[in-house]
Amino acid sequence: MAPVAVSPQASPVFKKRDGQALEELSDAIDEINVLKDMKKREAEKKEAEEKGLYEQSEFDKEKDKTNFRQYEDASDRVKNFYKEQHTKQTVAYNLKARHDFHSKTRAEMTVWEAMEKLNTLIDESDPDTSLSQIEHLLQSAEAIRRDGKPRWMQLTGLIHDLGKLLFFFDAEGQWDVVGDTFPVGCAFDEKIVYGRDSFRDNEDYGHKIYDTKFGIYTPGCGLDKVMLSWGHDEYLYHLAKEQSTLPDEALAMIRYHSFYPWHSAGAYHELMNDHDREMLRAVKAFNPYDLYSKSDGIPSVEELKPYYLELIDEYFPTKVLKW
Repeated sequence: MAPVAVSPQASPVFKKRDGQALEELSDAIDEINVLKDMKKREAEKKEAEEKGLYEQSEFDKEKDKTNFRQYEDASDRVKNFYKEQHTKQTVAYNLKARHDFHSKTRAEMTVWEAMEKLNTLIDESDPDTSLSQIEHLLQSAEAIRRDGKPRWMQLTGLIHDLGKLLFFFDAEGQWDVVGDTFPVGCAFDEKIVYGRDSFRDNEDYGHKIYDTKFGIYTPGCGLDKVMLSWGHDEYLYHLAKEQSTLPDEALAMIRYHSFYPWHSAGAYHELMNDHDREMLRAVKAFNPYDLYSKSDGIPSVEELKPYYLELIDEYFPTKVLKW
């Protein structure tokens, strides 16, 4: 049976979910990573290696990062979230999630329509939220644009969180949409947030294959062959890989921006190949724009829309995407 294409406006596949609760949780998770990244960046200050993509970000140099909320403020909520995520993100679930992704089309929308849909779904749950989803996405894109980064990177900033639409399609909760990501099918590393012990209730913990250092993988196999915990990053990565002309660096930024154990803590590097080492530089270059742009001023959606519509068309030639 052919996949069913549906309209985003009134489709029953868009589940009624508490979108504001998802965003509050996502922001609380970001707060942890802001603090971890702040400490890391302070310890690693050095001259930019080259111009362009890898030049040090300018937009956040003067920001007082101590003004971001502290990790302890949201620790209980985040701990409960990660307890559930670390229990339910199993090999079996991840195989099912990928099968479900390829088995059907949930909706057909342009990228901008997808942004508007995410915007509406979040706002409907709390009309008093301070910033819309589109404004959040534009903040990232505009920070990248002001620093003179490539056009494809500006677009990556604009769309990198669009995979949160998964919450209203196939997601079973919040645990398979947001949060730091990690490989399944091999041992859970101590550098994953809250450590290895937080996986004790996961059915793969202690497994004779899945809980070994390399598990179902081989040293140097490359991260393309590794299953990362399913969520908005993986969902959008697979979608963009199949339906856009974005370069490998952009796809890596989308797929790995929540893979903090890898790009910030140095875990799982034994699985990397030479291509992954190149992509790691790109993800590190993107990371500040993901973490710190939320404190920027509110962008004008109507003023910026023409520029970004042109940018979207440049890299999504089919215009209407299968979601």
